[in-house]
Amino acid sequence: MAVAIAEFFQLQHPLYALVGAVIVSDLSPSETRQLGLRRLAGSVLGAAVGAAISYGLPPAPWAIGMSVLVAMFLSSLLRLQGAARVTGYVCGIVVLGHGDHPWSYGFYRLIETTLGVGIAILVSFVPKLIPVDATKQQDS
Repeated sequence: MAVAIAEFFQLQHPLYALVGAVIVSDLSPSETRQLGLRRLAGSVLGAAVGAAISYGLPPAPWAIGMSVLVAMFLSSLLRLQGAARVTGYVCGIVVLGHGDHPWSYGFYRLIETTLGVGIAILVSFVPKLIPVDATKQQDS
């Protein structure tokens, strides 16, 4: 669903919407919903840290690793519990592929990832739409 929406809006890399949805989804739908806003904040933090670090470091493996570590540390420091993975992920992709315009690149990765996070949160409501009694009757 995230990829289809990203393609409909002709976003640059719909794959990041898919990865964003997968990385924030939890086995527990209620956990996905509870941590959704923190994970969105983590996406913003990751994009900002990645863009800022991109000015001083090349997109080398050691720089990507260091930037992910810094982003995840800041996520923890800011008490964005449950957001460290998405913070590190967004930061890493910004440092890896920023080109000459890290803030612009970071903004578009943030949009795509936020779309994925939003879809994951919406999908987490699906189990609430299925009546418990109907599920038990199907199992019989």
